[in-house]
Amino acid sequence: MCGIVGYVGPRQALDVIVEGLRRMEYRGYDSAGVAIVTPVGDAGSAELQVAKKAGRIENLDKELAGRDITGTTGIGHTRWATHGAPNDRNAHPHVGGSGRIAVVHNGIIENFSVLRAHLESTGVEFSSDTDTEVVAHLVARELDNGRGLGDALRATCRELEGAFTLVVVDREHPDEVVAARRNSPLVVGVGEGEMFLGSDVAAFIEFTRHAVELGQDQIIEITADAYRITDFDGIEVDGKPFEINWDLAAAEKGGYEYFMLKEIEEQPAAVADTLRGHLVGSEIILDEQRLDKQELRDVDKVFVVACGTAYHSGLLAKYAIEHWTRIPVEVEMASEFRYRDPVLDRQTLVVAISQSGETADTLEAVRHARDQKAKVLAICNTNGAQIPRESDAVLYTHAGPEIGVAATKTFSAQLAAVQLVGLALAQARGTKYGDEIVAEYNALAAMPEAISRTLGMMDEVHDLGREIASSKAVLFLGRHVGFPVALEGALKLKELAYMHAEGFPAGELKHGPIALIEDGLPVVVVMPSPLGRPLLHQKMLSNIAEITARGARTIVIAEAGDEQARKHAAHLIEVPATPTLLAPFVTTIPMQILSAEIALARGCDIDKPRNLAKSVTVE
Repeated sequence: MCGIVGYVGPRQALDVIVEGLRRMEYRGYDSAGVAIVTPVGDAGSAELQVAKKAGRIENLDKELAGRDITGTTGIGHTRWATHGAPNDRNAHPHVGGSGRIAVVHNGIIENFSVLRAHLESTGVEFSSDTDTEVVAHLVARELDNGRGLGDALRATCRELEGAFTLVVVDREHPDEVVAARRNSPLVVGVGEGEMFLGSDVAAFIEFTRHAVELGQDQIIEITADAYRITDFDGIEVDGKPFEINWDLAAAEKGGYEYFMLKEIEEQPAAVADTLRGHLVGSEIILDEQRLDKQELRDVDKVFVVACGTAYHSGLLAKYAIEHWTRIPVEVEMASEFRYRDPVLDRQTLVVAISQSGETADTLEAVRHARDQKAKVLAICNTNGAQIPRESDAVLYTHAGPEIGVAATKTFSAQLAAVQLVGLALAQARGTKYGDEIVAEYNALAAMPEAISRTLGMMDEVHDLGREIASSKAVLFLGRHVGFPVALEGALKLKELAYMHAEGFPAGELKHGPIALIEDGLPVVVVMPSPLGRPLLHQKMLSNIAEITARGARTIVIAEAGDEQARKHAAHLIEVPATPTLLAPFVTTIPMQILSAEIALARGCDIDKPRNLAKSVTVE
């Protein structure tokens, strides 16, 4: 959530920053603003020009129109309100020192009320309701005490509690930007004679592919030609350079009306890229493994922790890991994990799934697991993010940038990744032979083609989505691996179309949910394979008969050629036959398309749903 851009170099900073903010709109925001250090006269002096506005970036554009804001150093921000209403006065940047400095901030300063009370007791007047403005006044105070900009931010950070990325400019240091991070994302872009800061690399991918990871509790000072990284005590540390392996075109719509539609179509490539290179001979290889084989062999219990869509991929991980390894697996909402005091030890493996690698609840779950001496394996789509950095092993989903807030291709990539984790554990524990590992991997490797075929079979789903868009609610039913798919389908519809939607295990119908069935209510049913799960298939047919008798409009997702399902369906959506554990790769696709079409028919913005952010970086 929120987006930050910083720039020092030869270009007009305003142009770079505003365009960077546009590329991070997918993160979710309710206001936007910039602060540019503008030269004044010929004596090297400068002034700070700030513009900010509630609402979309288009509102900021109107605010900037006609203003002469020049300068080659600046910062920008898109805010997602936490402290203070989403209005002009609470928008970032915030200023301190009588307009000398400007600060933008992602995260939450947990002790801001104590700090604010102290500052107010010394005569400082506040002009907003935010926690961020405290930082502006603290940095200004340190500058007044004779510190340089970097030292002022270091001293300020030592007073702060909570999660934050802070970026600061000072009109008296017109060629420098200083930033800090704790538990909130920030990455550095290294150009030729110019430097960038961003919440993610989308902020500067147009200009450079050279980047540097900024670690936990670190400060960076950038000028056009150099950067310096220290910890909060001023001790110099080395950053970790990396190359960005996707380009600007990957973050653009490519002819699609919405990013989400493009990203749905990118799922075959996302899955193929996630799988590529992970089978060497008959051995599964992770991206980064700081666990030896004995440690994996000793695992006797697995917890999967995640949020939102990633949680649903975790539910599916349970089926694969338990089936292949016979290790018990528990799947937990990351936001609940540490608060219930789970039983963890050195033989426990915690699998943390996060697209961004910065999800606050999942990060705290990882830290709790490490404190309890458990081992942690991260599944992540963002190179160098905090969760992978704090984990013992990492499996990256190489899905590329996902701009749409609702996860589509990253979910499919996570499905591939959790299967690889299951095979890696089976390999380490010896519960599968090498040829069996290869056979399972080959079945996985066939999924991109199966997804492609599924996408080619969806014409009627587009039409059906528009047809049922006026419905007040939609229910989703599934069994076995179909149940997490039903949950994911319901979540997509909530996210995109703001409709009431619920996913249920079909066997629970008679225990309450069947009371919801009424005439014309659309019910999406995920059918098990008649060959892979014949008993469950028959039971699901009975479930369909029960809800049809009560007036439900059944939308049945079934393997191609399932004639029994056809007889019971008001609408049949066929998908290619797959092995049972791999069925979610194809049964999820109709859910995504159906939800997108319903949302579009209802006039919703499917890339930027209301009240949602791509990455939730505060608890």
